[in-house]
Amino acid sequence: MLIRVEDVSFRYSRGKGYSLKNINLKVRRGEFLGILGASGSGKSTLCLTFNGIIPHSIKGEFKGNVYVKGYNTKETSVAKLSTIVGLVLQNPDSQLFNMTVEEEIAFGLENLGLDTEEIKRRIRWALRITGLEGLENEFPPNLSGGQKQRLAIASVLAMRPEVLVLDEPTSQLDPLGKEQVLSLITLLNKEQGITIILVEHNTEYLLSFADRIIVLDKGEIILEGKPKQVFEEVDVLRRLGIKIPASVKIAHELKNRGILKEVALDEKELVNKLKILTKI
Repeated sequence: MLIRVEDVSFRYSRGKGYSLKNINLKVRRGEFLGILGASGSGKSTLCLTFNGIIPHSIKGEFKGNVYVKGYNTKETSVAKLSTIVGLVLQNPDSQLFNMTVEEEIAFGLENLGLDTEEIKRRIRWALRITGLEGLENEFPPNLSGGQKQRLAIASVLAMRPEVLVLDEPTSQLDPLGKEQVLSLITLLNKEQGITIILVEHNTEYLLSFADRIIVLDKGEIILEGKPKQVFEEVDVLRRLGIKIPASVKIAHELKNRGILKEVALDEKELVNKLKILTKI
């Protein structure tokens, strides 16, 4: 397993209760893991444990262990872990601080002490894979929201992490920006083989591309499984305020009436199931 979370609980220094409670989770190499949950459910806190920001940089009461590629995060520096796990936050402006796109991507590489030619190679690759070629000399604040988020991803990708953790990366983007970023995430996982851990409210996207989904509530994992297994629990998801795709709602109602045996993940699957029924 690339990541193992064992009996992890965490309470912030000034927190009254635990933000994470007895979390156990394994993430396989190359997997696409989606994370769902209401605001305050512990999603962001969990993401911060994957690269050691918790417990090294954010203090609190930390119990249990997180292993990343065999390294215990309690005993490994954030700098070391950042070469394995890259983290992208929901607000790209909080991660961008250099004068040009190229300098932004180069910053982390220079801190790794890489030689000039290797830095140039990685910058070219990151620009190409994120669709930012031609913008090398642009001032990051002048970029569109989608471009900024792709730049934040590019700066992390240039470090060549094996895992990319993204905490609601599309929450502040317009529809075009969201499409660009989600398409990039799909490409990185399906074509580049990068392990993806994504917190995202776009349930239609997770249904289509995630290998597995976990659902958090009050710091605990209450649902875990393949997308179809998780979205069989429509009543639980609805109680948590998680968006239910229209096709799943319809299929769930048809299942309750005994017309369908299982839910459909999208409109195409629902239509195919109904076509089969009409031929019987």
